[in-house]
Amino acid sequence: MQAPFFERGKEYMSNTSINICSQALLKIGASSITSFEDGTAEAEVAGNLYPYIRDALLSSYPWSFALTQTKLARLENTPIADFSYAYLLPSDFLRIVSAGYGNKGRGTEYKIVKDCIYTNLPQLNLTYLCRPDESNFPAYFCEALINKLAYEFCIPLTESTTRAEFLSKIAEDSVNRARSVDAQQSTPSCFEDFTLVEVRG
Repeated sequence: MQAPFFERGKEYMSNTSINICSQALLKIGASSITSFEDGTAEAEVAGNLYPYIRDALLSSYPWSFALTQTKLARLENTPIADFSYAYLLPSDFLRIVSAGYGNKGRGTEYKIVKDCIYTNLPQLNLTYLCRPDESNFPAYFCEALINKLAYEFCIPLTESTTRAEFLSKIAEDSVNRARSVDAQQSTPSCFEDFTLVEVRG
């Protein structure tokens, strides 16, 4: 069990899917939940929508906290055409960012087919977006996710299109803020391949 963290003398428990959904529900004036099996309208809506909204937001941008790398194990079965090798994607895979070989994490031609990735390389490094545990979501992402959930929960629970439009703008702004903050978690991208310059030289 993870220890709670403290802020301004108050105690907060680590993020969970339930308390994230509960905060979103409170934003639209609905009741919080203790489980997705509470038997309430709030629990039913949250339980059905939450996994898809969470994964969609995680997949929409290369969040630093969701980026991970791994060397994939090659499958015995090979593609019928176009590529020489097949690799099974990780179980927590959401979206590919890049693929590489040796000590590089990018620059490889590939194609994703169902739960596999095809390539012509006999070894593959995969950089991808995974599905982290909610306890690892940073505050800026939690704010964006809660606002996004509030917007998505609004119509099913309140039937208020006016409020939904208002929440949509809040969600959009908070997602943009989160992306801006997350972009500062690593050095800016730079050109690593100066092929044209080298050729001309």
